[in-house]
Amino acid sequence: MNAPIDPVTYPDTRKDTSIVDIYHGEEVADPYRWLEDDNSEETMDWVDRQNKVTYDYLDQISYRDALRERLTEVWNYEKYGSPFKEGGKYYFFKNDGLQNQSVMYVQDDLDAEPEVFLDPNTLSDDGTSSLAGLAFSKDGRYFSYLVSEGGSDWRTAYIKDLSTGEMLDEKLEWIKFSGMAWYEDGFYYSRYPEPTDDQALSGRNQNQQVYYHRAGTEQSDDKLVHEDPKHPDHGFNVGVTEDGKYLVVSTWKNTSGNMLHYRPTDDPDSELLVINDDFEHDYNVVDHIDGKLYVQTNDGASRKRLVAIDPDKPARSAWQDIIPEQEEPLQGISVVGGKLVTRFLKDASTQVRVYNYDGSMHSEVELPGIGTVGGFSGKKDEDISFYSFTSFTTPSTIYKYDMSSGESTVFKRPTVDFDPEEYVTEQLWYTSKDGTKVPMFITHRKGLKMDGKRPTLLYAYGGFNISILPSFSITRLPLLENDGIYAVANIRGGGEYGSDWHEQGTLERKQNVFDDFIAAGEFLISEGYTSSDKLAIEGGSNGGLLVGACMTQRPDLYAVAIPRVGVLDMLRYHEFTIGRAWATDYGLSEDPEAYQYLKAYSPLHNVKPADYPATMVMTADHDDRVVPAHSFKFASELQSQQQGDAPVLIRIEKSAGHGAGKPTDKVIAEAADVYSFMFYHMDESLRYDIKG
Repeated sequence: MNAPIDPVTYPDTRKDTSIVDIYHGEEVADPYRWLEDDNSEETMDWVDRQNKVTYDYLDQISYRDALRERLTEVWNYEKYGSPFKEGGKYYFFKNDGLQNQSVMYVQDDLDAEPEVFLDPNTLSDDGTSSLAGLAFSKDGRYFSYLVSEGGSDWRTAYIKDLSTGEMLDEKLEWIKFSGMAWYEDGFYYSRYPEPTDDQALSGRNQNQQVYYHRAGTEQSDDKLVHEDPKHPDHGFNVGVTEDGKYLVVSTWKNTSGNMLHYRPTDDPDSELLVINDDFEHDYNVVDHIDGKLYVQTNDGASRKRLVAIDPDKPARSAWQDIIPEQEEPLQGISVVGGKLVTRFLKDASTQVRVYNYDGSMHSEVELPGIGTVGGFSGKKDEDISFYSFTSFTTPSTIYKYDMSSGESTVFKRPTVDFDPEEYVTEQLWYTSKDGTKVPMFITHRKGLKMDGKRPTLLYAYGGFNISILPSFSITRLPLLENDGIYAVANIRGGGEYGSDWHEQGTLERKQNVFDDFIAAGEFLISEGYTSSDKLAIEGGSNGGLLVGACMTQRPDLYAVAIPRVGVLDMLRYHEFTIGRAWATDYGLSEDPEAYQYLKAYSPLHNVKPADYPATMVMTADHDDRVVPAHSFKFASELQSQQQGDAPVLIRIEKSAGHGAGKPTDKVIAEAADVYSFMFYHMDESLRYDIKG
């Protein structure tokens, strides 16, 4: 039995009853609207008072320090990324163990002694500035990189001349949702107009433009390449084919569907030519091969196909199928060593097949087991490629692949204080509310007695065509080592079975996503894995919406709920930063039909007096993807309506964003807080030596 914790006294949170919106003739109160102003002194004071309550509570959990010590201990191992070749040299990332950010190294060849090339840990004193993108000029002379500060989506670009070793004077600001596509001695990129100070982290992102920057010049001298002022919500991804012959501009307004344009790079003043001019399907240019643009698309193929498009005859009627639609969704394609290396998904696990340029099958890459492959890195004329493999029990391992022989050899295998042979992952199918069969991965210690009392963490995402695949995470070890179960449900809304699976969890069908997740929890209980007082649910971003909706619809089903950086106000999500781009999955409250189903599941608007599970809402003050106001308002409403004894806390990370680039020390502290909170409210005793 765990020692009791002092009862929680929530900070006073002002309710402004004067804020009432009218949606299609219906009044909807928004008493915590003032919390949307993240710059106000009142909001910042509220954040500090809420954090004090949360950390005072967590400080009383006796094994919190032991969890942090164990996580720190097991985290301390070398982690390698896949090598890649630029300008005749190899580059790779490595983390010695507990470094806040991984370091970029360079070596003349794979046998040479590596040297530090760029250490992101030097970008800030506290490790909260991170490397957020990089690119090399084709001749290897210039290296450009993007820096994110405090976890924000805003990026600043810097350039180094590798021929002299000198940093160039210029820096490029207000870059967001953009890479850098080098052509000759400069690169294409996309940026937004400079926002006002009070709108930088919450204002709507509009009027993105494409520019060309020439190395050694000021950003003010950049050449405007493309814009669309008639459609301020349109954004642009820009790329250049490996041979440098074509500029490709992909226009987006939502997370699904894009327009696709191109033009020869040697005619920079010509108009962009059209491959597709609507947002009905997805199009991704893989490369320019044998005079054709190879494009991966779900146009005419819900599980995607690869087509060849003649730049001189881009009409659909002239498209040629290279890899037709398969039974398994086509996840990605790399062009390496004169071959097409493809990654397909088979029941949410990777299969790798190698094709010739004409689409004929060349070979299949034998993988170590059921898991997930990252890569393949390499270029058209390189015979060596690298890829990573991971599973729920296999730390990411780097393999070297010989394109000629088809042989894979281990290049870097990490040494972790964890024995994967002690654990097992099984894939099961369960039935959702409407009869749909849904797969779920379950990982636990071998021989674990399933007595209906196992502490269980259920995770899912369920949106934006994103597939949740097997992967290893140190943060799960405290659960597995203490005879717990980690379960991942591949619910609808994701891309595990193609765009049809995704669309079944969008718009008016979004409730399917929540039904799938609720059914997963019921299955774990009915099959004797766990019980409602030992079941925790967790999800982030769209997964935070998932947790918020399911805990308000079925508060009785869970002991603990962890909604991370969640989209929780479904009536106003589109008013902030890039939120409007999510409308293809969610719909907009401006539309009368969409308003009805959005309000029906919006977590903020479905909090009512109830006995809610122990809840720790999690967000960050620099989250400009899903602004923290979502979490602020949801936590306030939950605290005011909680009828049970379980606490409703909110943990607000400082100098952090949506998640990318978060320093190691913050990740460890966060994981220790989550598991100590979870175990305490399952009344679990840990195997670790308890200190304190």
